Amino acid sequence: MDKKTFYITTPIYYPSGDPHIGHCYTTVACDSIARYKRMQGYDVMFLTGTDEHGQKIEEKAKEQGVTPQQYVDGIVAIFKKLWSYMNISYDRYIRTTDDYHIESVQKIFKALYDKGYIYKGKYTGKYCTPCESFWTESQLDENGCCPECHRPVVEAEEEAYFFKMSPFADRIEKLLLETDYLRPKYRAQELVNNFIKPGLEDLCVSRTSFSWGIPVTFDEKHVVYVWIDALSNYITALGYENGAYGDFEKYWPADVHMVAKDIMRFHAIIWPAMLMALDIPLPKHLAVHGWITFLNKKGEEQKMSKSLGNVVDPFMLGERYGVDTIRYHILREMALGADSAFSNEIMINRINSDLANGFGNLVSRTVAMADKYFGGTLPAEREEGEFDQSLIDTVLSVRDRVNACIDETRLKNALEEIFTVVDRANKYIDETEPWKLGKDESKKARLASVLYNLLEAIRVISTLLSPFMPSTMPKVWEQIGATESDATYENAGKFGVLPENVTVHKGEILFPRIDIDKEIEELNAIIEKNMAKAKAHLSESEKGEEFAPAELAPEIGIEDFAKADLRVALVKECEKVKKSKKLLCLQLDDGFGGRQVVSGIAEWYKPEDLIGKKIIIVANLKPAKLCGVESQGMILAADTPDGGASVVFPDQDLPCGSKIR
Repeated sequence: MDKKTFYITTPIYYPSGDPHIGHCYTTVACDSIARYKRMQGYDVMFLTGTDEHGQKIEEKAKEQGVTPQQYVDGIVAIFKKLWSYMNISYDRYIRTTDDYHIESVQKIFKALYDKGYIYKGKYTGKYCTPCESFWTESQLDENGCCPECHRPVVEAEEEAYFFKMSPFADRIEKLLLETDYLRPKYRAQELVNNFIKPGLEDLCVSRTSFSWGIPVTFDEKHVVYVWIDALSNYITALGYENGAYGDFEKYWPADVHMVAKDIMRFHAIIWPAMLMALDIPLPKHLAVHGWITFLNKKGEEQKMSKSLGNVVDPFMLGERYGVDTIRYHILREMALGADSAFSNEIMINRINSDLANGFGNLVSRTVAMADKYFGGTLPAEREEGEFDQSLIDTVLSVRDRVNACIDETRLKNALEEIFTVVDRANKYIDETEPWKLGKDESKKARLASVLYNLLEAIRVISTLLSPFMPSTMPKVWEQIGATESDATYENAGKFGVLPENVTVHKGEILFPRIDIDKEIEELNAIIEKNMAKAKAHLSESEKGEEFAPAELAPEIGIEDFAKADLRVALVKECEKVKKSKKLLCLQLDDGFGGRQVVSGIAEWYKPEDLIGKKIIIVANLKPAKLCGVESQGMILAADTPDGGASVVFPDQDLPCGSKIR
């Protein structure tokens, strides 16, 4: 009889430079699920890879004086090195530059065209270069910027092919609201309200303004745009419409696509629409997680950014603490759908509390006592006692609880369930006081039972932890006298698997306790050194590589520029808009009697930061309502390298109402 199959995928990663700890979460999470399912006996296909086409790749390759293929080859080598270092057990790695993928994408594009779902037209509208995304006016944020990265968009016009989205709107809405396709479910209404209810816009699926992409076979001045190219990887990697593999019928539909929240829309709306158009079954689940954010020394959350010097290097962390420790930490901190703040303090406290004081201490104490009181080998004589059954019941029930969490892609909760057994076993030591039993020769049979029960608890804990921490758990099995055949999924549901006369083997400390003050001082010194280096040595070309300025808008004449009336204004009052986390409402002295302006800068400025400051406004902008509050203009602000905004402050001595020429 064939094994049950399980197909899990990460998104294919965009080659954007040096990897940091934020890149690791999705892949480590999927790897842990894949390993768990293999342990359960499933025939697993775990797919990851890289998305290697597009305008940004073409531009970066040109900047570095290499071909686009040479550029992506170098980045892919870095990612593969990281996945090897992080012990990622993927079964297949797809690159969108692979010949078989190109063949399939061209066939998929043609099939959608032949079915009447793709048509030629002209794109006119807003385009975000950093995100490579087209947007309608209604989809822009409150400042008229990209709703994803909040950077300025430019007017774009080019001939393009479009994919009809509206025929699938009703089915996608039902998919999101009436099934458990999307996890966590609360994000479904957000997608429906923001993208489906306003009317699904047809999707631009080809480009002519760059050439680094897959040519459209019947119109080769066009290249296939990212949606059909990248999203199709989940089926092309199985051999759909190509001869490279023959696994499509075996593994499709996918059991789990796991993605970060910034690409949720593409996988929750566009990908299902493509599959519906191709009459292909839909994936079973889309699991959406948040971002790992950097928590600085002031306790403020920031996006990870190379320019800020706060990139957390997974290679460096692995060398200091061990790869499994890093795997555990990032999975233990992030609840499905929520963001997770990363800081040195949070990481070290987690290592000390869970791994050093919790599980590591449980193993070392138990093995040390078996060695001290019995020379390492337990006697066969046993004596049951109080607290035994409570421990045994906790051990025997944990596997089913972990299963439920894995099936729902709640890895933080799965680890919490496992550590309920760690906590119960450590409490069992306090309850039974084996150090007292060891002093009384008549209590040796009772002591042997206590230590055996602890070794069995450790065996089950380590078995269930092995998909998450695959390098460390074999060391645990060696210390407690277990074999690999003892540490199976089937045996994780049993108690009494180890032989009665089990022999333990004292070994190295699995998780040394870290001196937090000393370690934080050293890590902060590394970060500060990186920041100083970035500020002192980052050349203009490197800055351009990190921060790609928004594409210039089309040329205008002086008469067009003169239409925008830029004026100096004084911020007299400022407060947050109650219905929004992003908006500030400013009362201004503009030299003409005053006005009110609403701006989406609350993420970067507190009201008190602006009161009393002179700013520049677009004074003749047509009034608009943002979250029900009227705005009579727009504040001038610049992009920052970390994706933020920096208000432009003029000379503070300029009179209110001064015209900016």
